[in-house]
Amino acid sequence: MIERVIATGTHGRFLMESPSSAGAAPLLVGFHGYGEGADVQLERMRRIPGADRWRLVSIQGLHRFYQRRTNEVVASWMTRQDREAAIADNLVYVDAVLTAVDREHPGAPRLVLTGFSQGVAMMFRAAAARSVDGVIAVGGDVPPEIESSALTRVRRALVCRGARDEWYTAETFGRDVERLRDVRVHVESLNFPGGHEWSAEVVEAASAFLRKQWP
Repeated sequence: MIERVIATGTHGRFLMESPSSAGAAPLLVGFHGYGEGADVQLERMRRIPGADRWRLVSIQGLHRFYQRRTNEVVASWMTRQDREAAIADNLVYVDAVLTAVDREHPGAPRLVLTGFSQGVAMMFRAAAARSVDGVIAVGGDVPPEIESSALTRVRRALVCRGARDEWYTAETFGRDVERLRDVRVHVESLNFPGGHEWSAEVVEAASAFLRKQWP
């Protein structure tokens, strides 16, 4: 048997919500977790006080499937099969989304990315491919393959972990914070009393973080 990989075109889905006021607005872009959809991450972003001043964009992973219990359409960013090819596809996809948003709404004064769980890794890969003003990472790690020189494209980071999170361990959390600080990213860390979740503490910290980006 010979196994090969071939490139093909596909269509992705993203959601966008306009800010409450007219004029150029900063851009807050979300990456959902495994088995979720763009609507879930958009709702998380909406919950952040002050996020209504930002243009919200939630990007859905290219790999869609049915959630077995509810038959709801959900998505993931990749699996271990053909992982490198999936990463390349996703980076092209995210860039296309941001280009389309910029074409429709040019001149965003700030760009901040947010991610939850599996979406954090994709968020960091996207951030490392372009300069961003900040990232909000919740319950997911910085991919080990990203070079230090690429991580310097992130100016500020809020890294969050639930104290009872079994997926994103305390050891990985600590290593990620130090790794970002080592390349002079301004890092704020939050270890909240919860599990693998986007908690009320995360919402509060994210609000404060965004106010620093866009007072």
